[in-house]
Amino acid sequence: MVLVRATTITDWQALREIRLQALRDAPDAFSSTHAREAAFGDDEWHRRATRDGSFLAFLAEVSPAGLGGGYLAAPDTVELISMFVRPQARGRGVGQAIIDAVIGWAIQKEATTVHLWVTETNQDALMLYERCGFTVTAERQPLPSNAALGEIGMQRSLRPAAL
Repeated sequence: MVLVRATTITDWQALREIRLQALRDAPDAFSSTHAREAAFGDDEWHRRATRDGSFLAFLAEVSPAGLGGGYLAAPDTVELISMFVRPQARGRGVGQAIIDAVIGWAIQKEATTVHLWVTETNQDALMLYERCGFTVTAERQPLPSNAALGEIGMQRSLRPAAL
């Protein structure tokens, strides 16, 4: 069973460890780099651990198993960010559980849309987001950490479907 919860100050070291693993293992999936974030001091990790909309996922044998978060990009739009599931936890519902937590948080914030950017070559992530109800938008941009790669926008409406 996957447990997802908001991070607290006591999670800062676990958050740092899994975020740095994410940047090391999947450098083309994020807009930041391992070198940049490895240089952050403890204060920055404390800030991130106490930031509203930051989540860790746990499995009994893999803790933490994943991370992700969201922030209000506009009054009605939450941006889904920093999604990562450790390789040994993949295929076990961790990614969907994190997305569900961010969507629940977005609803609490009265957002009507969740938006994200995904590297166009990351087929596993694209399939996960599509399974979770996201659709590709017309938005395209270079990946900030590697301009040779492109990102595509995806979004999911949080409004009830019309009858």
